[in-house]
Amino acid sequence: MTRYYWLVEDKAATSRHAGDINAAHRWKLPGLANCPGCGETWASVGHYYPAVDLSALPEQTSFLKARPEPFSEYARLRELVRPLAPPHAPLPPGTRFGPLEGTARGDLGPLTWVGNALLLMREDSLKQLQMKDVRDLMGGGSASLRFRQKSPPAYFEPQIPLRGRLHPDCLPTDTAPPCGTCGRVDLSRPDEPLLDASALPSELDLFRVGNFATMLVGTERFRDAVLQSKLDGIRFLELPVR
Repeated sequence: MTRYYWLVEDKAATSRHAGDINAAHRWKLPGLANCPGCGETWASVGHYYPAVDLSALPEQTSFLKARPEPFSEYARLRELVRPLAPPHAPLPPGTRFGPLEGTARGDLGPLTWVGNALLLMREDSLKQLQMKDVRDLMGGGSASLRFRQKSPPAYFEPQIPLRGRLHPDCLPTDTAPPCGTCGRVDLSRPDEPLLDASALPSELDLFRVGNFATMLVGTERFRDAVLQSKLDGIRFLELPVR
């Protein structure tokens, strides 16, 4: 039976490398202001599509600035993007697209993080994982990071699909259903996450939890490939499955 692991930053490793990144994706859907269904103003975290290029859209400048918009404007821009996004992608407010752009300094290490939900791989590290047959690491895009140093390393952001879900047994019993208008769920990450066995993907070694996109999950194959390649930057926390 496949074992699954929650991927989190190994802060001890990243502090040894002493690097730093200040970067964001080129395009984004606006946040939602005062949803007419639930009344909330919000934007998502964890919905990143670095391989989605919006440069051909006549209104691409509407996706450059992060800001809240009324539902009608958010929905209009969402539908402009939908044909370019992966099939069935939910595209909540705040979804990010295109290359990660910004500045970086120091030694970032083989695997590094932007915030707690965005994983970057140095390109030689990516090749090592591909050689060990880790599945579905081809999608994504190169991060456009400006270093001051000569001959800086190149980094790649895998486009990590949303799959699976947290099991209802680890969620509060009084969790309200998603908003029928914007899809928002008022949910905090459980202290002891539990994966729903019936929804786990069989074809992926790396994915984001479908109903909690900030959680990155890797299979035992992914963990073994990282450890065998001696790539630091990730802590692996085994997740129970029910």
